[in-house]
This record gives sequence, structure tokens and C-alpha cells, in this order.
Amino acid sequence: MTRPFRTAAVIGAGTIGLSWTALFAAYGLTVRVSDPREDLAEAVADALEQYAPHLTARGLDVTGLADRVHLAADVTEAVRDADVVQENGPERVEFKKDLFATLVREAPAHALLLSSSSAIPSTAFTGALTAEDAARVLIGHPFNPPHLIPLVEVVPGERTGEDAVQAALDFYTSVGRTPVVERKEIPGFVGNRLQNALSREAVYLVEQGVVTPEDLDKVMTNSLGLRWATVGPFLGAHLGGGPGGYRHLVEHIGASMRDMGDGLGRPAQTPDQQERLIEAVEKAYGSSTYPELAGTRDRRQLAVLDALAAAGTTTMKEEN
Repeated sequence: MTRPFRTAAVIGAGTIGLSWTALFAAYGLTVRVSDPREDLAEAVADALEQYAPHLTARGLDVTGLADRVHLAADVTEAVRDADVVQENGPERVEFKKDLFATLVREAPAHALLLSSSSAIPSTAFTGALTAEDAARVLIGHPFNPPHLIPLVEVVPGERTGEDAVQAALDFYTSVGRTPVVERKEIPGFVGNRLQNALSREAVYLVEQGVVTPEDLDKVMTNSLGLRWATVGPFLGAHLGGGPGGYRHLVEHIGASMRDMGDGLGRPAQTPDQQERLIEAVEKAYGSSTYPELAGTRDRRQLAVLDALAAAGTTTMKEEN
């Protein structure tokens, strides 16, 4: 690695921050957590207990997991000796401006400063920082929950240094994640923009009475979800063209796909329509509690990860 990572500060202990905390500690880091929530100690303890079996299932030794996690009285205490900081605060530009002004002042000069921001590029909240401070700030956007979902979108800002980008790649790789560098800032980054495009059409189809929320989820989990878990949209399309590959697919059905794309819906989402959609989703899934639904999701995600691991880690290109 370009530098050692021994101590991590997790700023913000919501769903994402707690998941990061468990992951970092499972990989042997000392983790200091800061959050103004009054139940911080209970939330951290519950998360470590809940996530420990997941981490064990991924081959990690969770012995002494809680001993490596420490509650900090405030942000200053959390970042004082940090090699890396993972921020998980609210999605508000002004909040992040104030927080990162504190982070660059209080964290060691060598500390890598990462934000879990879901949509706001780092350039939007680092304008007031010096060039030296801005150089070590960038986005490290995970997918929920990050202790299970491997992807981390690494998005440098306009003034992020290349050494910080490489350090972020090294760090996330060292904790078992799959980092992908996105070289152009765009709101929402890549994963959430793809998710938003699909979600928009899903809402439209339900809104138009084409399908129920529950059956739409069945369509996804029994077709595209299975396919994309293994090959992704472009490789899936390349294979869809048969021996002729993506070129054959575009030449033969490209026009019809474009026509269908032109007709994709834009949900109206008036207050009444939005309320009907909420009620439809609650009817489909509201009989189960959040822990029950999240537990089912996590067990299924672990099963997919286990199946992919059993199938081998080599790429299709390498296999061929």
C-alpha cells in the first residue's frame, strides 16, 4: 500500500457509519466513532452484534471486534490520531463544508479524508479549503450495507491529489471492498444514477397500473437482478448478441431498443399518486418489520456473494 492504515475515524453513526465501523474493526483497524446521537453506545454495540455473523461468513475473525471500537466524545477526539476518516453525515452541502473545515484542522496532515456522500461531489464542499487540504478529500461512496456490498465509488474532486486517489484505492481494497474510480464528477455518481433511472421507470409502471410493487420486485429478482449480479449491463448485452457480440445486438435490435427508450415513462408523482404508491408498497411489505426485511436481504446478499466466490474470482476474459 502507499501508506499504512491502522486507525480509522467514522464520523456519523447511522446505518452506513455503523456498517463501516464493523467492517473496519473486522479488518483489524482501531476505529473511533463520533455521532451526537444519545444512544451511540447502544447503537454501536447492537450493530457489532448484528453484523458479526455476516463478517464471520465472509471469512473474517471477529474475535475482540468490540475491543477495537471506541466512542469519541466529539469529532476532534475521533480524528486526532486517524490515518483515514470516513464521513457519513447528512446530504447537505453547508453541513459538509463546516464538517470538512473541522476535519482538515483537527485530523493529522497525513490522514485521508473520505466522504460517503451519495450524490454531492466533493468539489461542492471543499471550495473554501486550501489546495493542500482539498488535495486529500474525495468521495468514497458505498452501497448499503457497506460491510456486505463490495462496491465503493471513488470520486476525486477537482483539486484532489492523485496520491489521495491511489491511497483510497489501497485502503478500500485492504478492507475487502471493490473500489472503482470515477474520473468525472456528476451528481449521484454512477451507481445511484443507474439506480435512479431504473427506479423512475419502476414507479411509472406501478403508477400506470401495469404491475404491483411486489410483482415488479419479482421481475427484477428473477431476471435482471440475477443477470446483473454476474455480468453487468454491457457484458450482458455483449453476450445477448451471441457470437457477434455487442455489434450484432446493436445492428439488429438497436433501433427497437431506442424506440422503447424514447417511450420510457416519467412518473407524475402528484401527492395523491405518491400516497397511493406508498400505500401499495406498505401493503406488499408492511406486515414485516425493518429488522426482518433487512435480515432477509442480508442473508440473500451473503448467499449471492458465497455463490460468486464458489464460482471463482477470475474474470471471464481470464477464463477465456
